[in-house]
Amino acid sequence: MPRVFLFLFLLASVPSSAQKIYGTVFSNRGDLLPYASITLKGTSIGASANEKAKFSFSVSPGTYTVVCQHIGYGKQENIITISKTDQEITFILSGQELDMAEVVIKKGEDPAYAIIRQAIKKRSFYSEQVKGFECDLYAKDMLKLRNLPRKILGRKISEQDRTDMGVDSAGKGIIYLSESVSKIYSQLPDKMRLEVLSSRVSGSDGFGFTFPTFISFYQNNVSVFLNQLNPRGFVSPIADAALSMYRYKFLGSFYEDGKEINSIQVIPRRTYEPLFSGIINITEGDWRIHSLDLRLTRTSQLEIVDTLQITQIHVPVGNDLWRVKNQLIHFSFKQFGIDAIGNFVSVYSNYIVNPVFAKNRFNNVIIRYDTAVNKRSKEYWDTIRPVPLEVEERLDYEVKDSLFEVRKDSLLSQSSIDSLKKKQGKIKPLNVFWKGIHRTHYSKTNTFQWGIESLIKGLEYNTVEGVVVNLNTYYDKYIKKWKTNFSFEPNLRYGFSNTHLNAWATLTFRTRDWDADKKIKRQTWEFSGGKRVSQFNKQSQIMPLNNAINTLLWGDNFLKIYENYFASVGFSKRYESGFRFAVNALYEDRYPIENTTTFTIFKVDSSRITPNYPVERIPAQFTPNKAFVLSIEMSFRPGQRYIQYPNRKMSLGSKYPTFSLNYTKGIKNIFGSDADFDKWRFSVADGINLKLAGTFRYKLGIGGFLNDRSVSIQDYQHFNGNRSIAASEYLNSFQLAFYYLNSTTEPFYTFGHIEHHFNGLITNKIPLFKRLNWNMVAGTNAFYVNRNNHFIEGFVGLENILKIFRVEYVVGYSNNQRISGEVRIGTGGLLGNSVRANAQPRRRNGGLSISL
Repeated sequence: MPRVFLFLFLLASVPSSAQKIYGTVFSNRGDLLPYASITLKGTSIGASANEKAKFSFSVSPGTYTVVCQHIGYGKQENIITISKTDQEITFILSGQELDMAEVVIKKGEDPAYAIIRQAIKKRSFYSEQVKGFECDLYAKDMLKLRNLPRKILGRKISEQDRTDMGVDSAGKGIIYLSESVSKIYSQLPDKMRLEVLSSRVSGSDGFGFTFPTFISFYQNNVSVFLNQLNPRGFVSPIADAALSMYRYKFLGSFYEDGKEINSIQVIPRRTYEPLFSGIINITEGDWRIHSLDLRLTRTSQLEIVDTLQITQIHVPVGNDLWRVKNQLIHFSFKQFGIDAIGNFVSVYSNYIVNPVFAKNRFNNVIIRYDTAVNKRSKEYWDTIRPVPLEVEERLDYEVKDSLFEVRKDSLLSQSSIDSLKKKQGKIKPLNVFWKGIHRTHYSKTNTFQWGIESLIKGLEYNTVEGVVVNLNTYYDKYIKKWKTNFSFEPNLRYGFSNTHLNAWATLTFRTRDWDADKKIKRQTWEFSGGKRVSQFNKQSQIMPLNNAINTLLWGDNFLKIYENYFASVGFSKRYESGFRFAVNALYEDRYPIENTTTFTIFKVDSSRITPNYPVERIPAQFTPNKAFVLSIEMSFRPGQRYIQYPNRKMSLGSKYPTFSLNYTKGIKNIFGSDADFDKWRFSVADGINLKLAGTFRYKLGIGGFLNDRSVSIQDYQHFNGNRSIAASEYLNSFQLAFYYLNSTTEPFYTFGHIEHHFNGLITNKIPLFKRLNWNMVAGTNAFYVNRNNHFIEGFVGLENILKIFRVEYVVGYSNNQRISGEVRIGTGGLLGNSVRANAQPRRRNGGLSISL
């Protein structure tokens, strides 16, 4: 069972000869004060207390003033001299005494509003005050289960899975624990570099995960972790428009180092808006953030988790310059019987403001992991760690690291191989009908995977072949010498009505390699051939399952297919710059096939069942023909950014759109080819996060035929239509268009897909309905060939229904004729987008099957 995800970011080392300052933080009532901030006065060096209020950090010998702070409590200072031994300090903080004596309420307005107005005026100044800086970061991330049920959504969690996750018999335990030490470099307006010097993950030699390093409340829109938490972001309590979205209450003021600090309660004016609640402390006179303790909940449009709390303490780092010193993010998750909490602790130190950066400090690598990032010893971490481990964290490291070493040492041993084979169990032949058979052959020198896809899930029905059985198999192996994944996929397809047997196979070589300069090298060779069944539009959105339902219930046999003997060779390569190149040579010997059955479950008018060719576009069945087609496709997305691991790179995407160009040529007389045409297509696509205004996505393009001397219907320019209630692929199809009515060989056409995801912008204003967290989506799809061949449709709907579904109402016009409005149901939302992305068939070449 996959582990729950998490994230991290990191810092630099301290000499091992240094002594430690350690201790505990209490309130004056004797309560522990977890996650208090401890700092050496006049610097940004220090630590954070852990959940048990313990702290520890290393310093060189000398005399220091140690400052302890905790939101809601008065600051305390202790002077301590460090010589050759570690020194312990106990801090006892008194509750913050807020002074209300001089508060003057003018015209019935709470004095908090005047303070917030001043803070809003200074927001942009403080946001841009520091043009560049570098600092150290220590981060500790922990995810813990407080309850794990025996079943989740009906699926049983085995005891072995529970053990592997690190939970006990009661379903409790730490399932993720990591630490990291990094160096951060930042420069306005948007340059950032994170150098991860060392990291440690409990029970693993991995590198951990990463998330945005700083959460800045000086930004109008605050990003917290990933967009999945809320793609709109969250409105800062001191944003330019904050007064219209928040209410404020002055709680009083207190003094630190002679400076007055105002404590203000932040209250959202409306629920189900992306707003914080909690406390923000603003300094008097210069109106900067001193500290904050803010909270997000489900009524803040928070997704995935139930609550998320952010605590920050800011400290001076130079002349009139303050930066975040400590940051704690605490979240809770309680759904499907799972009860989990997480703490992400970040300690920033050693700020250098406006440094002179090296010439190549900033480039397309945003996060870089040192080559020895996960090689540090336990002693190193005990020395460097500014947040002491709690008892259960120390135990988690000891147990999981020991088990990991044992497993790693025995990974290629015969006993380990025997154990893996035993865990996999024996082959159950009957699984081929529903689950399929998926096996791994474990060996010291020859490990590979093989399998047979489910026969029942691969069943189809159409009017040409009747009931169709697909036998799809695979063999996968990694060839270490070539750094290449080799895949062989033989397939059989049999139609019981027309008694045709089709067989084809595909060989694929996928290379994933990095040169000495760590540049990405990804390329794929693919060879396939045999006899198969193909749709006239190979990019068609008609899924066999949808076609079977439409045919059996209503007699709508939208699927149009032909048989062909074929051979193809393809090569694709991806470059680090964001440029991708693909070339494919395809030969087809094409034969028409006719309907052989009119069976439907309910009696329908036989005229609904149409002949097996695109009747909207051609008057009769096509004549057999041969085609040799060469296709070249290029795409480029500039501005790609990466995470550089010691052994690989991972793309973080880009803020720029993707540009794509395709050129396809039918070449006459090669292997008897009848094809003689040239066509092209250019498109640009992107998704733009407009934060509070929602997400705007588009795909626009143009194309046409340069030469159409000999074009078979299979090689026309087809526009992906859809006549089923099940939505076809968004931004790549037309939900009301007929499948072949508008297919063309004209010299020019243009198309566009536009949709806007409001992400709660409108629906969160509707009483009661807003509790559902269903979001509005709207847009249009259109193409234009000429005055007699054009199409446009518009749609409006709701998505994130049960986190999965998207339902919309679509109206359109085709060739000046109005099409009756229809409903389309698809996937969209928090989970629905992932469902759609993963709903592609594992084996795609040459067949029509898709897993249910």
